[in-house]
Amino acid sequence: MKIRSTALVKGFRQSAPYLHAHIGKTIVIMLGGEAIADSNFPNIVNDIALLNSLGLRIVLVYGARPQISALTKQVGYPTPYHKGIRITDERALEIAKQAAGQLQLDITARFSMGLNNTPMAGAQIHVISGNFIIAQPLGVDDGIDYAHSGKVRRIDIDAIHRQLDQDAIVLMGPIASSVTGECFNLTSEEIATQLAIKLNADKLIGFCSEQGVLSTEGEVISEMLPAQAEQVLQRLIAEQTDSSGTGRFLRGAITACRAGVPRSHLISYKEDGALIQELFSFDGIGTQIVMESAEQVRRAGIDDIGGILALIRPLEQDGILVRRSREQLEQEISQFTIIERDGLIIGCAALYPFPDEKMAEMACVAVHPDYRDGDRGAILLSQIRLQARQLGLRQLFVLTTRSVHWFREQGFTESNVDQLPMAKQALYNFQRRSKILILAL
Repeated sequence: MKIRSTALVKGFRQSAPYLHAHIGKTIVIMLGGEAIADSNFPNIVNDIALLNSLGLRIVLVYGARPQISALTKQVGYPTPYHKGIRITDERALEIAKQAAGQLQLDITARFSMGLNNTPMAGAQIHVISGNFIIAQPLGVDDGIDYAHSGKVRRIDIDAIHRQLDQDAIVLMGPIASSVTGECFNLTSEEIATQLAIKLNADKLIGFCSEQGVLSTEGEVISEMLPAQAEQVLQRLIAEQTDSSGTGRFLRGAITACRAGVPRSHLISYKEDGALIQELFSFDGIGTQIVMESAEQVRRAGIDDIGGILALIRPLEQDGILVRRSREQLEQEISQFTIIERDGLIIGCAALYPFPDEKMAEMACVAVHPDYRDGDRGAILLSQIRLQARQLGLRQLFVLTTRSVHWFREQGFTESNVDQLPMAKQALYNFQRRSKILILAL
């Protein structure tokens, strides 16, 4: 008994940092119809209710694909698919509305439970549904009319935030109305993805039959970058093996991550407590598709030369940087630090030490134009300063024609040519007239 109590206390204490980190965060949870039909679904509801009580802002998106398919089979009205999307004619739409409506009532009823001796005891959870999403038709593709299959046109973000501010769980189903008053059948993955993006959600969470994305050896891949997830998705499409729902979630997670959602989690709807383990333990239990670790700061290697050249060539052509040949870059590659994002080099800087004078030059500073709003220049400077200190140097200098104010904001002060190391003074280009700035380390 004591051993069990000790383990309980230890586990609870270890979860404390994650509890603090998640309070007030917005998460979008995508529940496919397969998850709702599984025997573990009541436990998932209990865990979502717990997250709500801990102060997380939750938008729950449910799908109804298997339920709609079961109803169409029951009434003898099968519906074809085109590119993985159900073609929803008038009759199919009525069936879809019936299935989705039934699920909405069932899910709401689950969150209304409050029996003693159950995880929901004492919980007073408000579940809000409404016309937060305006849909539009998918139209015709390859000559196929999707009829009442639709996509998101716009989302009333302010209205959703008002409900979340009142600690309500916002529940979204696959049927949405259009400005013309018609109903359309949308995919749950598109709704969840667009909600996560528009709400600036901290997480998108999805469920599949496996415990995340599995490797070819059957092991769970704990973390993936969007490019890696794209490879898995293409493999699933080619093999036509997506009965678990993994591919549908990956499609949304890739889009969400690239649009700025920091974390997308994929876990099993069959595993009791998977949601809690994923969010409140160090190692997690499923797969994360991440934006943050997709961006790494590291020393450059010979394989990075092509990426660095692609980054600096436009700046060289504009006269912002001094031109470097590929041969020169190959010789100096060990001096470079780069920021790599999802396989693309989006930032670089070089450090050239002058040990005799205890100085170093920070040169060839470049950030990709699409990524200049995230303080990446400051990140590069921090790395270069650290390297210079490790070499025992005392001053860092730069020569620049365009970025004087930025360097001054970082603590550099303007100086003269005679303050440079002798070797650098001999190479100074008086026609270019670069400004000289020095930073004490």
